Amino acid sequence: MATTRSAHTVWEGNLFKGNGVVSFDSSGSIAQQPVTWASRAEDANGKTSPEELIAAAHSSCFSMAFSNILDKAGTPPTKLVTSADVTFQPGEGITGIHLTVEGTVPGISEDDFLAAAEDAKTNCPVSQALRATPITLSAKLA
Repeated sequence: MATTRSAHTVWEGNLFKGNGVVSFDSSGSIAQQPVTWASRAEDANGKTSPEELIAAAHSSCFSMAFSNILDKAGTPPTKLVTSADVTFQPGEGITGIHLTVEGTVPGISEDDFLAAAEDAKTNCPVSQALRATPITLSAKLA
């Protein structure tokens, strides 16, 4: 069954001096978050950005995909810690994403762990949606 998740943003003013508020409509799990051009292109100063939201989506999607791949191989993870760093260059856009994962996975070899991580990087739905962006990966067993 397909699912749809929704969010919306209310923006006031121009790009450089304006500001907005992002609302997470589907879950309501995150309070409204402020967003500005400065929080995107300069210092966050307690506000979010589209790139931070992409990083959250990518790190969680990768973790789910990686967990599933490992489980199907008979080596379910005890723990995966994944971070995503999304680089934004004003005037160019999103220029790259770097995923970093450290996993506790009993009974798996380093080579199998790395292969499964690469599979998750390539095939998680968020990676698929972002395939026009260079995505790199660092993975290690704990």
